[in-house]
Amino acid sequence: MADYLYFIIFVLFQIAFLVQLYFLLVIQKRLGNYKRTEKPDSTLPVSVIICARNEEKNLRNYLPFVLEQDYPDFEVVVVNDCSVDESDLVLRDFSQQYKNLKVVTINEHTRFKHGKKFAVTLGIKAASNEHLIFTDADCKPASPNWIRRMQENFGGATEIVLGFSPYMVKKGFLNKLIRFETFFTALNYLSFSLAGKPYMGVGRNLAYTKSLFFRGKGFASHMHIPSGDDDLFVNQNATSLNTVIEIDLESQVWSEPKTSFSSYFTQKIRHMGAGKAYKASHKRMLSFQAGSALAFYLLLGILVLINAQWYVILSFFLIRFLVQIIIYTPVFKRLNCKDLIWWFPALDLIYNFYILVLSIISLFKKKIKWK
Repeated sequence: MADYLYFIIFVLFQIAFLVQLYFLLVIQKRLGNYKRTEKPDSTLPVSVIICARNEEKNLRNYLPFVLEQDYPDFEVVVVNDCSVDESDLVLRDFSQQYKNLKVVTINEHTRFKHGKKFAVTLGIKAASNEHLIFTDADCKPASPNWIRRMQENFGGATEIVLGFSPYMVKKGFLNKLIRFETFFTALNYLSFSLAGKPYMGVGRNLAYTKSLFFRGKGFASHMHIPSGDDDLFVNQNATSLNTVIEIDLESQVWSEPKTSFSSYFTQKIRHMGAGKAYKASHKRMLSFQAGSALAFYLLLGILVLINAQWYVILSFFLIRFLVQIIIYTPVFKRLNCKDLIWWFPALDLIYNFYILVLSIISLFKKKIKWK
């Protein structure tokens, strides 16, 4: 009986190992091998859209970096969404200084409560241009050429551009965990896009056309879900033909990370609420990937506890680890987080179990709001 149980566990362990190799070598390797092609110089008019609620400090610190982009024809639409701080004063001052700033103000209604999607929709309607780029109030473009690098991807059939937004480096383990989770999420959605299976984008650095938004009826099908103005829109409208990625260092947008586990936890629970509305094929794909990683670690631990042949188990672990290092190392560098390479073994283990805990808790979490 014991031998039969060992056989079953070992076979399942091998299956999890092979599934992990598939995602590493067939999907994620694409991003490591990705070579950005030179784009034709294009300066189509662009509208940058930022939704802000009580972001007085961040608007003051980061909005000038957006307004002063090195691009000949662009406007910045800031939706001041029911702010009760002095965001309106900050935006009023900037409006006098920058002629390319357009402010849309939403006032609080005693009976009508809305989420970020309503604010984004108003921002899109207020935008003067066809090509839209989205970011957040707590984000800082990595270069004055951010708009140029994102916009030059439009052309032909392209309607969606998936960018990348790394989190700023701070002290402490939480910052490393947040940045690793951001790295792994980007590794996935960018690699799957290159494989012709785009399934999400991140609103801190995302571009799409105004006509696509209205043709796809905006957020109508998931307006009841508080989150998902970025990933759900991409999930429902992206195809292998209309979606491209942009990861040039000049195209990236740095973001302020959460500084406490509670705020990070709340943020992740909110994001997971959108994942439930993904297309069924995408949910199966992502569940298979996450499940195989978790099974790999769990079954590895069980095999160690039952005194399986250590050199066999170690061989499987080292093969997976070496493949990960070979594939992930160039991506760590391209996504501005090469310092995490040294923390990778611990972060990979912790991340997979952390996501499991979050997934379980999100099943029982009902009330989720933007801010």
